[in-house]
Amino acid sequence: MRLRPAGSDPRLNAQQMISIFTPSFADEADTNAQNLTVKEIAARLAPEKFRLTMLYEHFPDPRIANRPNTQLLRWKQNGNTLRVLMNCLQQIPDIYFFPREGPLETAFFSLRRLVRLKTKVVSYIVSGGLYNPEPVRPALARNVREADAVFANAKYLSEIVFERLGREAGIRYDGVDRRYYFPPPEPTVHARTVVLFAGSLRPYKRVPLVIRQAARLPEADFHIAGCGEDEQKCRDLAREAGCSNVNFLGHLATQELGKEMRRADIFFFPSILEGHPQVLLQAAASGLPAVVMDVYRPEYVVDGKTGFLAATDDQLLQKLDLLIRDCSLRRAMGKAALIHAQQFDWEIITRQWEDAFSEVARGRGR
Repeated sequence: MRLRPAGSDPRLNAQQMISIFTPSFADEADTNAQNLTVKEIAARLAPEKFRLTMLYEHFPDPRIANRPNTQLLRWKQNGNTLRVLMNCLQQIPDIYFFPREGPLETAFFSLRRLVRLKTKVVSYIVSGGLYNPEPVRPALARNVREADAVFANAKYLSEIVFERLGREAGIRYDGVDRRYYFPPPEPTVHARTVVLFAGSLRPYKRVPLVIRQAARLPEADFHIAGCGEDEQKCRDLAREAGCSNVNFLGHLATQELGKEMRRADIFFFPSILEGHPQVLLQAAASGLPAVVMDVYRPEYVVDGKTGFLAATDDQLLQKLDLLIRDCSLRRAMGKAALIHAQQFDWEIITRQWEDAFSEVARGRGR
């Protein structure tokens, strides 16, 4: 695979372009939510306007590897911080996008102060960690404090950034990859209602609650996609409860998760600690009504129209029961979810990011 170096296309005037460095990975197989977001933006950034530098470990997404005016830096076992910093000094970027909380960022911010780099920083806050009562992590606070512009991926998270860190944050939603998440070609009627959960099997996701509903509702099938520290606990619980209607799917690649969503009837997500989970948008784009908690105020679900937002566990279970019983309601909400998801198309989201990058590069920030 040939990787194009920055500024390699002679037809493009590099002097008029905005150069962006992001410490995100371009690997095609990388399913980390933050890297997925940046990959989709990167693949769509206008190459005549933006020069891009990203990282990769193994096999970059061809859309990014073949993008004009793109440089991909190999992430190795050792020496990455120094190597990346040297690259930033040799080709000083206009914008450092989406800083993380590792040693690279610590070194970059120190270097920016020391040599007065003109590079602007655009921070993107997507983590649910700010919801916790514990003090804000110092590196996250630094990323917000020293940024020239700050964005969050949901209204609620933007409000929390202001409340906890005193910084206004614009809003840039995550989009949905329609190559993988779309409705089935024709409505299907399953002999048994299929309820899908997808996410990591961690305590705050509350997958045991999914299994307890499977034990309570033997007339429905419950599919669990994901893996994590609670996996064995969940498998043991399903076995002890005699849940023959629970199917553990393990970790699914993006394409396979899309297929599972098209096989399902309801998306059930009892997690209580999130930023703005992309999986809810993926479900909506697949035509699934969703039943979720409203504690993090997800905007990918419109309560009573594309699914239900529950304030309590009792409400959560009541709404799940309602959707399992009412096929017509499921279909109506699924159609509404498809319409709602259209506003989060990646092409629309990327144009919004381009506007933000242009504003910051001109020194206006936010």
